Amino acid sequence: MFKFTGKLLSLTAASLMVTTAFVAAEPSAELVAAAKAEGKLSTIALPHSWCGYGDVIGAFKAKYPEITVTELNPDAGSADELEAVRANKDNKGPQAPDVLDVGLAFGPAAQKEGLLQPYKVSTWDSIPADAKDPDGHWYGDYYGVMSFLVNTDIVENVPTSFADLLKPEYAGQVALAGDPRTSNQAILGVLAAGMSRGAAPGADSAKAGLEFFKELNAAGNFVPVIGKSASLAQGTTPIIIAWDYNALSWRDGLQGNPATQIVVPSDAVLAGVYVQAISAYAPNPNAAKLWMEHLYSDEGQIGWLKGYCHPIRFNDLVANKKVPQELLDKLPPADAYEKAVFPTVEQVNANGDGVKAGWDATVGANVVE
Repeated sequence: MFKFTGKLLSLTAASLMVTTAFVAAEPSAELVAAAKAEGKLSTIALPHSWCGYGDVIGAFKAKYPEITVTELNPDAGSADELEAVRANKDNKGPQAPDVLDVGLAFGPAAQKEGLLQPYKVSTWDSIPADAKDPDGHWYGDYYGVMSFLVNTDIVENVPTSFADLLKPEYAGQVALAGDPRTSNQAILGVLAAGMSRGAAPGADSAKAGLEFFKELNAAGNFVPVIGKSASLAQGTTPIIIAWDYNALSWRDGLQGNPATQIVVPSDAVLAGVYVQAISAYAPNPNAAKLWMEHLYSDEGQIGWLKGYCHPIRFNDLVANKKVPQELLDKLPPADAYEKAVFPTVEQVNANGDGVKAGWDATVGANVVE
C-alpha cells in the first residue's frame, strides 16, 4: 500500500506485489462528445521534458484532434498556476487554465480557497486512498525522489550527499531547479537539505534547510540561477538539485554531451508527490475531465513512466502486468528508493510556509531565470 505517512516506502519486488481490482475504464461517450463540442483545453506549467509530458500531450492531441490544446507558461511553478486561476476567474478564453498539476501542498490549499472543482476519473478506485481528496478535488498523479544531476565533464568528484555540497571544491556550482519562493520542486529541495541535517519534515526542516542554503550561499557554492539541462550543459550550474525524473529526462536529452551522473543523496531521500486538479473556473470543464481520464488511463500513466515519473497507479499497473519490462529496466534500482520518506500534507505545508517566508531574510539569494 502506498502511504503518505512520513514512513519509509520500499519499492522492492515484494512491495509491488499488490492485489487490486484492475479497472480498464474508458471515458463515457457523453463526456467525449461534450469535450469535443467545447473544442478547447488550456494546460499550464507542463514542460515537455517533465515526466514525459511532451508525448503525453501529443497522445491526447492525436486521440482527440477536435480539441485544440493551449499550453500556458510551461515553466511556471505551482504558486504561479494558482495565481493564473485567480487572475482569470472571469476569463473564458484560452488564457484561463482548465487544469492544474501542482505540488502536494498546493492541492488542499487550492481546494480550501475554492479554486478547484471535484471530479472522479474512471480509474478512481485504483488511486490509493491516501493520495487523493475523497471528494475528488485533487488526486496524486506521480512521484519521484530528490536527486543531484552532475555534469561530470566539469565536476571531478561527484558529491554523494548534501553535506558534500558545502565543500570548497564545489564553489559556484550548485543550483536549485526553481525559485524556492514559488517553485514546489525548489521548496522541497530545501526540505531535503533540512532532512540531511536530521530535521523532521515540516517547520524544523524549513529552518534547517534555510540554514543549509545560507551556508551554501555564504561559501560561494550556491548559484542563484534556476538550474535546467541547458545551464548544466553550459557549465553555469554543473550540479542541480532536482527530482530524479527530471534529471533522468535531462540526461537522455543531453545524449552524453556533457557526461552526467545522477545521485540520490545518501543523507536525505525525499519523495515528492504532485497532484492533478480541475479549475473551479475552467472555461472547458468537459475537456478538462477528458484530459484527466487520459492521464489516469493505463496509457497516460505509462506515458509518465516513460518520462521516469512513478505514476500514482504504479503498483496497480505492475501487479496487473501492464508495465513493459523494458520500462522497468530503465528505472533506478529499487534500493535507491528504500529509504524514501513521504512527508504528509501538513508537513509539506509547514515546510513550504517556512521556506517561502524565510528565504529572503535567511539566505538572501535572489534566484532568477
